[in-house]
Amino acid sequence: MKINHLLIAAVCLIIFTSCNKETEKVPPNILWIVVEDMSSHFGYQGEDLVTTPHINLLAKQGVVFNNAYVSAPVCSAARSAFITGMYQTSIGAHNHRSSRGVEKIYLPEKLKTIPELFKEAGYYTSNSQEQYDKKGKEDYNFDFVSSQLYDGTDWSNRADGQPFFAQIQLRGGKLRNVPKWQEEVMANLDPSVVVTAEQVNLPPYYPKDPVFLQDWADYLNNVSFTDLQVGKIMERLQKENLLENTVVFLITDHGISQARGKQFLYDEGTKIPFVVWAPKLFEPQINQDLISHIDMSATSLQLAGIAIPDTMEARPLLGENYTPREFIVSARDRCDETVDHIRSIRKGNFKYIKNYLPNRPYLQPCDYKDLKPWMSVLHQLDQQGELTETQQLVTAKTRPTEELYDLSVDPYEIHNLADNKAYTSNLNALRTLLNKWIQETGDQGMTPESVKNYDSNMEAYLTPFRKRGKMERVKNIEANMALMKQWAKEGK
Repeated sequence: MKINHLLIAAVCLIIFTSCNKETEKVPPNILWIVVEDMSSHFGYQGEDLVTTPHINLLAKQGVVFNNAYVSAPVCSAARSAFITGMYQTSIGAHNHRSSRGVEKIYLPEKLKTIPELFKEAGYYTSNSQEQYDKKGKEDYNFDFVSSQLYDGTDWSNRADGQPFFAQIQLRGGKLRNVPKWQEEVMANLDPSVVVTAEQVNLPPYYPKDPVFLQDWADYLNNVSFTDLQVGKIMERLQKENLLENTVVFLITDHGISQARGKQFLYDEGTKIPFVVWAPKLFEPQINQDLISHIDMSATSLQLAGIAIPDTMEARPLLGENYTPREFIVSARDRCDETVDHIRSIRKGNFKYIKNYLPNRPYLQPCDYKDLKPWMSVLHQLDQQGELTETQQLVTAKTRPTEELYDLSVDPYEIHNLADNKAYTSNLNALRTLLNKWIQETGDQGMTPESVKNYDSNMEAYLTPFRKRGKMERVKNIEANMALMKQWAKEGK
């Protein structure tokens, strides 16, 4: 009898342990696929010229957010935001490529980055390019130690059974800027899907010039090539039996690098693709709510069962705790040597833009953008009087202090309603809401960057060019810096 009692007890223990293991939640792997310099031009978003079957499938099986916006339309500020779950303006990381010189920006003592929070929860953290053996882009505008954020570049180096939080950085729209990269694109695309300049339909604010048309065709081919890369990533997850327990986020860091895209707060620069693929957790759905790209951070923590810090400005997007945002805000500040200060807010279908430096041209001197093949063409056509009124919007020598657009009827943001009395109430409401957000979040961009910090960052920017003997670029950047300081003295 004694033996029978022991046997029964042992069997019960085995069953209890087995049941516990079955019901025990295994933390999901979290993968961020971050694509550079691409607007909302994937196939699932209605772009007919591209071929994106892999991304279309992620969208079909996942949760698609159709109104996702970055909080900054340039890489370092946007990345500083999503890696902390904070607006870049709240943490002093709003100026592009800041904290690179001797003058540093430090995060608040208790603020931890998303990878650090994952590491504390037992996750293996990695950040790579598409080859996995190379370190992925970081580009954060604050002082940090990379090894404190990331364990390596490839999740395959994690311990057995250890979940991972991984980022894969894809070159995206930057591919067309480097000849050998563009050759790689063309070599890998099936000729039948290659977009030609003759097929391109440009936004109405760009001239139908051969240089613009070819650049846009190259960009769309970059989109199709990016889809091939995403396909390979998903194939690897499948081969390693990771699909069942991996949540995939697919976003871009901001829009296309074009005259009215990257660096500006129009939809071409700030509205991005945003897909969460987790078919085992969520039914496919399309969400039309306004979201910020930083919400990826809070959502990732939520799905991993990690507590979201009370001070985090990002919001979880899925599950019972989801609360839609009333509005979203984006901010443009200094990009490289070019000083600017713009804020935008969207609520419903209306977008309000505040230009704090209205006496400056939209296309201020900027070495990075001035070297784009289309920029000299744009200026030349403008000087020759060959641009339409719509195409002259971006070449204007000054800006309106305020801009207001009804995106439901004006998706290209061409017709400024700020001076239209019929929309005074919309204008006043959004102006008030933006000012309230600035105060509540402590927007540090409201205080101009000090000359000391500017010079420190510019010295760090110029040093690599000097080392490579690119003195013409050094000369151009220094001339632009002098002009920025002159305009600041003039109150321009």
